[in-house]
Amino acid sequence: MTAIITDPFKKQFMQKIFDEASDVSIARYYIGIGKNDEWNSTETVPTPTDTPKTIREAQNALQSVKAVGSTSFVIPRHNWSSGDEYSGYDDEYTTIPSNTYYVLTEDNHVYICLQQSKSGTGAINKSTVKPTGTSPKPFKTSDGYTWRFLYAISGSDTASFLSANFIPVKFVDSAPSDAFEIQQKAAQDSADAGRIANIVVENQGSGYTGTPTVTITGNSGALGDSAQATAVISSEKVVKIDMLNESAGSGNNFVNATVTISGGGGSGATARAVIGPPNGIGADPRDELKATSLMFNSKPAGTENGDFLTGTNQDYRQVMLIRNPRTDSVNGNKLIANTAKALKYLIADSAFASQLQADELITNGETPPANAYFNEFANHTTAGAKIYYHQTDSTGYTPFQVGNTLTDEGSQTGTVAVVADSNELYINTSGEVLYIENRAPVIRTISQTEDIKVVVTL
Repeated sequence: MTAIITDPFKKQFMQKIFDEASDVSIARYYIGIGKNDEWNSTETVPTPTDTPKTIREAQNALQSVKAVGSTSFVIPRHNWSSGDEYSGYDDEYTTIPSNTYYVLTEDNHVYICLQQSKSGTGAINKSTVKPTGTSPKPFKTSDGYTWRFLYAISGSDTASFLSANFIPVKFVDSAPSDAFEIQQKAAQDSADAGRIANIVVENQGSGYTGTPTVTITGNSGALGDSAQATAVISSEKVVKIDMLNESAGSGNNFVNATVTISGGGGSGATARAVIGPPNGIGADPRDELKATSLMFNSKPAGTENGDFLTGTNQDYRQVMLIRNPRTDSVNGNKLIANTAKALKYLIADSAFASQLQADELITNGETPPANAYFNEFANHTTAGAKIYYHQTDSTGYTPFQVGNTLTDEGSQTGTVAVVADSNELYINTSGEVLYIENRAPVIRTISQTEDIKVVVTL
């Protein structure tokens, strides 16, 4: 038995996550960074595995979290480039083809190609004329490609979601909030339901000495509006069929369509009609652009009031998406702060703390020993300095105790005055880890602002 998960189901599932991530009364999503200890001696980044152990280790190495600032559906980025070939939209595509059928122009406009340009012999022409304009009606450029404007990307969406690999895409509901959404809403409302976008020749036939007639019928031959197309003959074969997309004769209201090629002195040529989504191309760009990915964006800046680590050797190697971290283990209260530190800490001698280096191993010398990687120290008190640390499978998870003598790799010593089971501990070990990404070390400075984009794809 074979089966598939359809794009409409993927979209519906992603929509539920999008709605949840956009409403803090339902759930709170955070992007977390962590793991300041080395991957290995060569810093070879391993591929994460989907196991409870991987999740547990990532939680234990978590340093800081910041609330997701915004979320969007995204699609792979394909820039229009003169000299490239583009495919026409096809309702048989299971994935975006290598010669994509949509483009992003330098104006941050997104267009869909309805019909590929071909020569009189059926050879594919290269695209040399950039599609322009914001009219929602299909148009043909002088190089023979037929395009339709879908939407333009606003400045705010560009800043949050446009990346080297992805572009944002959305559906605008009945309450557009800015000029870009008003423009897209007009394009959505202009979509023609059941419009035939293209005619694909499946068999060129033979013996055609004249131009055959192309007849399109559908919905028992009655319900679809009239659609017009013209066959092109070369070497007595039907090499292409031009659909008059840019005119009223392209047809709409088709649920099904049959293409018949007759006359012209030949035989054997067959073709099929490409029909847009039920509500029409452009009615919801996420449909024809096969948007089954969500991007979550967060922008940590500097120390974020002390919740993020900066300075010499302060780095991270993992990025996580976490749903509903908690601030305590008893009541299960959700974290609501915009940022939080997720490290354990103890308080020890200030002189000892000031000698420690980020990523350094500290130990208590007991049996069994308590070992940990030092992250940073702060908050000097009469009892000493607050020492933030994390433990891993390699260090073990033996807890430190009040009165322990600490030793670092440089043989400096200090005494533990307080061991804290603070809120940070529960942020570290709670919540649902939905995504883990391993990276090469990223060093953070106090003046640094990072644009962290997490993309989840079905």
